[in-house]
Amino acid sequence: MRAVIQKSFGGPEVLEVVERERPKPLAGEVLVKVHASAVNPVDVAVRSGAFPLLGQPPFGVGWDSSGVVEEVAPGSRFAVGDEVYGMPFFPRAATGYAEYVAAPSRHLARKPASVDHVHAAAVPLAALTAWQGLVRAAGVKAGDRVLVQRAAGGVGHFAVQIAKARGAHVTAMGSAARHDFLRGLGADEVIDYRTTDFTDVVKDADIVLDSLAQGDRSLGALRPGGVLISILEHRDPELAARVEAAGRRVAGISVEPDHAALEAIAELVDAGAIRPHVEETFALAEAGKAHELVASGHVQGKIVLTV
Repeated sequence: MRAVIQKSFGGPEVLEVVERERPKPLAGEVLVKVHASAVNPVDVAVRSGAFPLLGQPPFGVGWDSSGVVEEVAPGSRFAVGDEVYGMPFFPRAATGYAEYVAAPSRHLARKPASVDHVHAAAVPLAALTAWQGLVRAAGVKAGDRVLVQRAAGGVGHFAVQIAKARGAHVTAMGSAARHDFLRGLGADEVIDYRTTDFTDVVKDADIVLDSLAQGDRSLGALRPGGVLISILEHRDPELAARVEAAGRRVAGISVEPDHAALEAIAELVDAGAIRPHVEETFALAEAGKAHELVASGHVQGKIVLTV
């Protein structure tokens, strides 16, 4: 099969398509013929060496996949021909930019029936991050006031929709050019981060989804007893102590495979409550170009590789 790997840390040019043996599914696993794989900011950080999650190369980055089960091992929960999607193995290597991926069946869920593989592949890592923060950690509910930073990006655009699906009032941060997009996702209020300090506008949020590594500033937007969901500073015990001393709560999120959440998210996609947005697609051999675009920090929604 074809797969994208890297033999050294570096820029997008280190990504190369190679021929390698098709993986064999172990007990409880399935072999998936991949139709699409999404590119996430963590992929870029791991590739460059800025976030050495997988140790030293060689390895293949990429986790999000959507495809069709081609082979099942004993103990797996799918059948040949099932359409599935997921984010297997994270934070260990999955080599997701490949024609085939072998994965534990409990790291996968049935693909939302209402979308194609490209849009399904855009969902897992970003939507699970938003879900595990908002739903599992913060318990978002009807009437909550939620502030979502970087709301037009991968995690952010799912967070807006998940919070709205659960009845929250959502304030979304994004550039003025993204405001129509954010309102289309259901945002009740929008803030242009380039012209407005969000702490001047938001003072009583029940939940802040902080994806800017600005935990101390985000603290000022929370009401007493509110929850700070931290994506980038989740291992900062000093920040946690400051948040707790201020009478708020911090929930550090490091996303993990979660088939039950993927099933719940798929139901919302099929109900029309979540619409994954794909800004652009690239062929597998163009993974470097996809990384360049994601590294720009100005992607609306997600970037996906077609396989």
